[in-house]
Amino acid sequence: MVFCMSLIETPVGFIMGRFIIGLGLATFVANQFWASSLFSPNVVGLANATSAGWGNLGGGITQFLTSALYVGLLNSYSPFSAWRRVFFIHGCFHILAGLMVLAVGQDMPEGNYSDLKATGAMRKMTSVDATRVFYAGVLNYRTWILVLNYAFCFGVELTVNNIITPYFVDQFGLKQVIAGTVGGLFGFMNTFARSSGGLVSDMIGKKSGMRGRLWAYWLCQTLEGVACIAMGLAYKSLTATVILMIVFSFFVQASEGAAYGVVPFVSKRALGVVSGFVGAGGNAGAVINQRLWFFGDKYETYDGIVYMGILIICVTATLVFVHFPMWGGMFTKGQTEFLEEDYYLKDYTEEEIAAGYGNDAVKFAGLAREQLRGEKGLKDYESSVHGAGKA
Repeated sequence: MVFCMSLIETPVGFIMGRFIIGLGLATFVANQFWASSLFSPNVVGLANATSAGWGNLGGGITQFLTSALYVGLLNSYSPFSAWRRVFFIHGCFHILAGLMVLAVGQDMPEGNYSDLKATGAMRKMTSVDATRVFYAGVLNYRTWILVLNYAFCFGVELTVNNIITPYFVDQFGLKQVIAGTVGGLFGFMNTFARSSGGLVSDMIGKKSGMRGRLWAYWLCQTLEGVACIAMGLAYKSLTATVILMIVFSFFVQASEGAAYGVVPFVSKRALGVVSGFVGAGGNAGAVINQRLWFFGDKYETYDGIVYMGILIICVTATLVFVHFPMWGGMFTKGQTEFLEEDYYLKDYTEEEIAAGYGNDAVKFAGLAREQLRGEKGLKDYESSVHGAGKA
């Protein structure tokens, strides 16, 4: 469909092309499921954040590259033809990435997919399995709080990617290429900013467990909202706007990294479903923010940015409702006697557990316990176990 964009001549064709290209965002879910499966709980935040952040980096690269390629092609082609040829360059990168996935992506830490299926270590999912996995994800209320919050970090990033170049052109009179280059800085922060959020989540999680990860997410996203408001209020100064945009971008992407420091622990069985809905929440957030603040002439763009920042802060406050019985929440403590195995195995039937289908969840529970109870919580747990005379 990226190739086909070069053939479009009608508004309907353009809308349909963008719609079908948008379906490709589902690859983000596959990416995060894959990274969550390949890396252990103590580094999963950094792993998810880096892989996803470098994916989002493509947004910044595209902002710069598309404008630069278009201007370069104007030396040889008419404007009508130049912008269409740019899409062939982007399309080739899509094909290359797809071939790389087929060539090197069919493996897990335990071995290649084909080998695992041959030995029975990995079984094919049936329609009944898929239904149970789906319900395990959508009936977990934590999923929906994270969906809502991701709408106001990744959703905000997508929104800003759409408005930032026109904003610099209209508000400050920059030329298109310069505005695209400056606006591209917002996406280029993904080089390290999202990884920083994941790293902070892992570091705080090591000491304070899940409660620390939730506080890290809340802090990053609240500061994102503050920086968003400040950027909108600086509409009279180009220098201040660029500086605040970079600060704003850092916390937007750090929030995304911190979010996926929490997501992998909501449900082991429904990891893909939870990751998918949270990721989709980001896309939905882009539509919501675009429609609320930047559609039509109701608000000036800088006013819309301020209002968006206020809404970010308000939505982020809902993280206080996320509570895990064994780890607690931002203001609540976990129960020492409640086991991680109890939490993760509740998504399986007794028959499935007896058949060994929950074995991966049990292994994951043990790893999660070491990382997400925090130093004090783990000591309390170990004291409880030894005091009860358990092995």
